[in-house]
This record gives sequence, C-alpha cells and structure tokens, in this order.
Amino acid sequence: MPHEAAEPLPHADAVAAATVAEAEAISSRERYRGLLWLVAAAFFMQALDSTVVNTAVPAMADALHETPLGMRSALTSYVLTLAILIPASPWLCDRFGTRRVFGAAIVLFGLGSLLCGLAQTLPELVAARVLQGVGGAALMPVGRYVLVRSIDKREFVRAMSTVATFGLLGSVLGPLLGGALVEYTSWRLIFLINVPVAIAGVWMNRRDMPEYRLDRANRFDLTGFLLFAVASALLLTASELAGDAPVPWAKMGACGGIALLLGVVYVWHSRRTAHPVADLGLLRVRSVSVALTGGLSTRLGISGMFLLLMLFLQVGCGWSPLAAGLMMVPQALGSIAAKWVINRVLVHYGYRRLLLGNTLIVAVLLAAFALFGPGTPAWLIATLTFCYGCFTGLQYTTMNTLIYNDLDIRHASMASSMASTVQYLAMSFGIALSTLLMQALLRGHTPEDFVVAFRWTVLLLALITAAASRVFGQLRPDRPAEALPSTG
Repeated sequence: MPHEAAEPLPHADAVAAATVAEAEAISSRERYRGLLWLVAAAFFMQALDSTVVNTAVPAMADALHETPLGMRSALTSYVLTLAILIPASPWLCDRFGTRRVFGAAIVLFGLGSLLCGLAQTLPELVAARVLQGVGGAALMPVGRYVLVRSIDKREFVRAMSTVATFGLLGSVLGPLLGGALVEYTSWRLIFLINVPVAIAGVWMNRRDMPEYRLDRANRFDLTGFLLFAVASALLLTASELAGDAPVPWAKMGACGGIALLLGVVYVWHSRRTAHPVADLGLLRVRSVSVALTGGLSTRLGISGMFLLLMLFLQVGCGWSPLAAGLMMVPQALGSIAAKWVINRVLVHYGYRRLLLGNTLIVAVLLAAFALFGPGTPAWLIATLTFCYGCFTGLQYTTMNTLIYNDLDIRHASMASSMASTVQYLAMSFGIALSTLLMQALLRGHTPEDFVVAFRWTVLLLALITAAASRVFGQLRPDRPAEALPSTG
C-alpha cells in the first residue's frame, strides 16, 4: 500500500543525510590538506629566510666591508617592501586569481633569493632583498585569505596554528643551517637554500591552490597605494638618517614631515574612494583596531630582539655563528609549544585578559636579557630564550586571530591585507628602532661596548613593549569560553 511503501523512506533519507553529513565533515578536515601544506611551505620559506639572515649578519657585514649595525638596510628593505606591496594583494587576487598570484609570488621570492646569494655589494644585496619582498608580499596575505575562504570558521584557528607551526620549523632550522653554513661554507648559501623550496612550492601551487577571483575586479586604488608606499618609504628613510653621524636633522625632519602629510592625505582620500587600498572603515570594529594598533605597538618593541641577540653573542661575547644560532632553537621550540596550548589558554582567559597579561610577561622576559654577559652559561640563555619564545608565540597567534574574530567573511581579504601590512611595517620600524638605539648607546667598538649597549637597548625595548599592553585594555570584556574558536 502507498502508506506502507512510504514507511522506509524517512529511514533511507536519514541514512543518506547522515552519509552526506559525514562526507562534509571529512571534507572539512581533509579536503584542503594539500592547501595547508602549500601555505605552510610558503611560511616555512619566509621563516627560514628571516632567521638565517639574522644569524649571518656579522659574516655578511665582514664580507661586504660594512659594520654589523650598518647591515640593517638589508633587513629593513625586505620587510618594508612587504609592507608597501601587501595592500595590493587583494586586488591582484580579485583580478588575476589566487593560484596565479601565489605562484608568481613564489617564483619572484625564489629568484630574489638566488640574486641575494650572488650579490657582491650591499646595494646589490638590498636590491635583491627588495625583489624578494616583491614576491614575499603576496605569500602570507594570500595564504591567510585562501585559508579564511576555504576552512570552516570553527577550524580556522587550528588551521592557522598548524600552518604557523610549520613556519616555526623554519625558525628552528634557520639558525642551525645559518650558523653551520656561515661557519663551514659561505653565507651566500643561506639564501640559495630557498631555491629548491620555491621550486617545490610552484609544483604544489598548480596542484593544490584553489582559484578565487572576481569576474570583474574593482578598480585598483592606485592613488591610495602610491600615497601609502611613499609615506612608508619616507618614514623608514627618516629613521635610517637618524643613524648617520652627524645626524642630518633637516633631511630627517623633511622626510618625516612629508610622510605625515601624505598619511593625512591618504585618510582624506580613503573616505572618498569606493574601494580604497586599505579600508580604514574596518577600524570601527573594535577588535580590528585593537589587533592592528596592539600588534604595531608590540612588534616595535620585540621585532629587532633576535638580531640584537645575534650581535651580542657573536660580537660582544665572541661566540661562533653556529653556537649563536643554536641559541635561537629554544626560542622556536618555545613558539611551537605555545601553539599546542593556545586554544586552552584562550578558552580560559579570553582575548582581553590573555593579551593584557601576556604582553607584560613578554616585556619582563625581554628586560631579563639585560642580565646576560660574556660569562653567562649557555643553558641559562637557552632557558630564557625558550620561555621568551613561548610567550611571544602566544602573543603572535592571539593577535593574528583577533582581527578576524568579529568580521564578516566579506571583509576577510581586506583584513588579511591590513594585518600583514601592519605586521611587516612594524617589523621594519622595530628592526630600525632596535639597531638605532644600540648604535646610539654604543660608546666604542670593543666587545664590552657591545655588551653594555645591548643591555640598555633591551631595557628600553622592554618599556616600549610594556606600554603596548594598554592598547589591549580597550577590548570589551571577554565572551563566554564556549564562544571562542576551537583549535582542538
């Protein structure tokens, strides 16, 4: 009978629905595994490059006939290029597609690495680092954007932690490889090791990168892009001029004044543009404004720390490059360890309390480096760098996920671009600030002079970091623990 014939259907529908739900659940966890490996490889390549370079700065300075502190332009030029070009990445993705943009970025980064390894002078090295930055500018923001688009929101923090962990593996291998290569072969190989990774990344990109693009991209905000780019470059130029002797106050003031004026013009321009290169309207979301401002303030204090530590150990204490590089491994291991507890810590404390307290802890640990001297045991330095790595790892992951916490998916691309821009802009100025402080405090060129300058510099940087904690106090009281995203 019809009624009896219909009886099994609800059961069949339930089985089918359960099968579909199971497939979707598996897809949510497994479908983008290749994508995670690809983005992780890009993060690995960038992390390897940055940690390797810090270890090799004294050897590079000697080979290029420069002072170690004078090598800061080789570092800041790269990160400033990232900061300047990152705002263009959302439009490039909309216009050309994520697969093509990400693939081109890997190729340019690999080519820039090759040219860095062949550079004979500091200007040549700086030019090659700029090319590296042109490629690297799309790696992190496009990677984050694709993950936001592809990964379920409940699993996003877990995905970001996984990708960041592989990036941190580059931080572990970087100091070891950098120290070993500099000590036993040549500093040039520290750049050339990126080339095979880039080749593998190109192959993975063609296979695993999803294609997200618009049929008709919005008009690119070229005016806003140029305003931001020139203002950023002038600010860094002003900071570089501060290291000259005697200080060219007129040139430095002119660069800073023009940069400030261009910044004001950009704010005016962005409010009258339909699709600005950086949408300042997102700053009306409190979590976004706090994440960006707090990230900028915090990174100003801590971005140059490990470059200073490498100089302190190699120049001030007479350590070999390999021995100094080994001291970076505990820091990377500490950051990796932090990834495994970030969810539980977030659930227990929430964003506001965690960032308030953790920023102060980072500042205290940073100040503790001032206690070190040539006679400090290696195990004590390793212990402090491990603890410092743990808490800075918590800080970075929490700040990087906070910006997406209250945003609609429609704004994910812009938020990713702005977050990466602020991150690298802060890193460039953080490196410049730390080296300028140390240069100003350096009273001679003996190892003892480097030790004394290092101690005072880290104390000043600790004060800057501690002041950043006030920014996170602007967050609203934390939501219930069950409402926080899960990392598993």
